[in-house]
Amino acid sequence: MCKLCWILSLLLLLTVGALTYTFVIKGETVAASDGRQAIMLPEGERDLVLSEMRAFLEAVQGIITASNKDDMGAVEKHAKAVGFAAQKGVPASLMKKLPLAFKKLGMGTHKAFDQLAMDASSLGDKSQVMESLGILMQNCIACHAAYRIDPEIQK
Repeated sequence: MCKLCWILSLLLLLTVGALTYTFVIKGETVAASDGRQAIMLPEGERDLVLSEMRAFLEAVQGIITASNKDDMGAVEKHAKAVGFAAQKGVPASLMKKLPLAFKKLGMGTHKAFDQLAMDASSLGDKSQVMESLGILMQNCIACHAAYRIDPEIQK
């Protein structure tokens, strides 16, 4: 009887591990022809991810423009707009499809924008803002080098 319990426990553990890997770590990706991982998403979810990326880009442009005018209030506003609070509307159904490394880059980018907003507000130093922005942009580059967002193929 105890032997059967151990076997069932092991099978359950392996199943949970496989599901965790598939839905939390790997996400719904396939190898793309350009060497990146293609994240396969239905149209609405793909649109959501791409609009978030465009919001990052718009914030970067706003931060650069505001920083050049020494307007740290505007820098803070643009950075906060895409900070961690902005990702709260992402549905769980989408999050399970994204690979863990992609999620880490995304969350790290949101947090970095929040930190940039705090630094702009408290330090008011244009050179610090630009240095932080340059470091933050490394997340964007890493993400775009590793992933692309492709439409899910309907079966």
